Amino acid sequence: MGTSQSREDHISDSDDYSEEEDQRQRQSDDEDYQDAPETLPTPIGDIDAKLKALKLKYSTPTPSSSSSAVSHNAVKLYLHIGGNTPNAKWIVSSKLTSFSFVKTTNVDGDSDDDDYEGSADGKGQWILKVAGKVRARVSTDLQLKMFGDQRRVDFVSKGVWALKFYTDEQYRRFVTEFQDCLFENVYGLKATEENKVKIYGKEFLGWVKPEAADDSAWEYADDYDMARSPNSVTPVRSNQQLMEEFEEAANGGVQSLTLGALDNSFLVNDSGVQVYKNFSHGIHGKGVVAKFDSGGGLKMTPKKALLMRGETNMMLMSPLKEGKPQANGLQQLDIETGKIVTEWKFEKDGTEITMRDITNDTKGSQLDPSESTFLGLDDNRLCQWDMRERRGMVQNIANSPVLEWSQGHQFSRGTNFQCFATTGDGSIVVGSLDGKIRLYSKTSMRQAKTAFPGLGSPITHVDVTYDGKWVLGTTDTYLVLICTLFTDKDGKTKTGFSGRMGNKIPAPRLLKLIPLDSHLAGADNKFHGGHFSWVTESGKQERHLVATVGKFSVIWDFQQVKNSAHECYRNQQGLKSCYCYKILLKDESIVESRFMHDKYAVSDSPEAPLVVATPMKVSSISLSGKR
Repeated sequence: MGTSQSREDHISDSDDYSEEEDQRQRQSDDEDYQDAPETLPTPIGDIDAKLKALKLKYSTPTPSSSSSAVSHNAVKLYLHIGGNTPNAKWIVSSKLTSFSFVKTTNVDGDSDDDDYEGSADGKGQWILKVAGKVRARVSTDLQLKMFGDQRRVDFVSKGVWALKFYTDEQYRRFVTEFQDCLFENVYGLKATEENKVKIYGKEFLGWVKPEAADDSAWEYADDYDMARSPNSVTPVRSNQQLMEEFEEAANGGVQSLTLGALDNSFLVNDSGVQVYKNFSHGIHGKGVVAKFDSGGGLKMTPKKALLMRGETNMMLMSPLKEGKPQANGLQQLDIETGKIVTEWKFEKDGTEITMRDITNDTKGSQLDPSESTFLGLDDNRLCQWDMRERRGMVQNIANSPVLEWSQGHQFSRGTNFQCFATTGDGSIVVGSLDGKIRLYSKTSMRQAKTAFPGLGSPITHVDVTYDGKWVLGTTDTYLVLICTLFTDKDGKTKTGFSGRMGNKIPAPRLLKLIPLDSHLAGADNKFHGGHFSWVTESGKQERHLVATVGKFSVIWDFQQVKNSAHECYRNQQGLKSCYCYKILLKDESIVESRFMHDKYAVSDSPEAPLVVATPMKVSSISLSGKR
């Protein structure tokens, strides 16, 4: 077990770095990246001469380019070596080179013979090229991080790189061009103001021009949360550590983690459901396994488990095909007996249908012993299922294994729903393949009250606070945090679940890894399962956010992310991005990370324990307070 905090590395230069000789030669030049004075070399002709001597290849100047286009794009290129070892450092890869944004149809090629104007029909993608050493499609996969006060950007492309600009104008122009190329790559439209409004909508002007966004809603919500529950908002600070309380072996093949708010929590693996006892310092195995021994047998290991009826029953959903989430029914497990008591089918109007996800009616309804309904989601369906007959009687599960479509809507096309979650009052948030996040009131599933535009990446998981004021969407490369508060025409403060938010919608905030951590997590590892900490009653406030990427569990301080004056947000262009987090490192890829229920937070800890499940182990981690 290990922990880490996000870090702002200073870069020290070495005079020479020769990739051709396959060795790094260092001289005692202790120039600090941030503190050492650097000026633009003069005269400009000297830069051109040096760059020509490097025999670099550049794009053909456009008619609008100046005669000094090369020096116009002059940068110093750094490479990070050593990973997270004590010997890790930045070295100079190219003392004087240039960058270019190139539109090409040969995105994945290694050749420099690019079609600089794209194809005849205007198709193609923008790539970033630097010194013949970097050639990468402009996308969020680059994990670009800006350091405005240092005139520097870091990014990931088969390694971790940094660009240092000689002037503020160069730096700002690079960031603007990068964001414009990113917009065009995602939406296929040039990054004009008209096209941005076309994509995002007039109501989302703060998303089009984040620097002009109204952050008052964030400030109001932050102040309101502190005033409402000042004693509960005690997030982990930099001087507090993640301490592993307990780790034990699972039975292998762990597929999912399901936490209970009462006595027990559960791991679903290839052989059955393992039962764990809840304690204030984490969970401990009880040595009890509910085997999958239904008459017909399960076709595949369940990927989704949902607690119901006072946490005495569990609904298990197994996909029809490997790699596809859709299922045509559920298995109901009686936890007390350890037996699967029935297998339900999804049907509507006598026709069998599929679901890709299920969740409880409200944030805390799994604690209700009489709960007989739950929500279902498919690509174009949002509905509620009822385990009772229309007359309100509990069905005889031996003879009537068909779930009742209680209410909902089957959309004609185009929604591409992926995931959903519920608030404390039963309002619903849904994430989609196109990145949109829709808010539905508890009274209607037919039309969303608010639909937030996508930022270009599919939403793979979504969560919402108990009070519905904050929504957390997970994408492969970042998390997006949205404030749903707005003031209606009568001056009342509401959430986007209960009314249309109008044109004063605050810009979202992004939660990202620094490029080095993203590189260490691995190119094939994506963010998944972003969650708030867990509360199920009014007056309580979520205090942390957690997500998983590869072998990392990443934890953000919720109060810090909401604070507009937070140091992460200084000197940034575009949407505000927070890079301050703690990392918990495991020795194998993590299946899921979740905070236990708020009632398990003890007096010397700022949060309930974090439970981390890997395919072979389960760990309970305390966010230490006074210790």
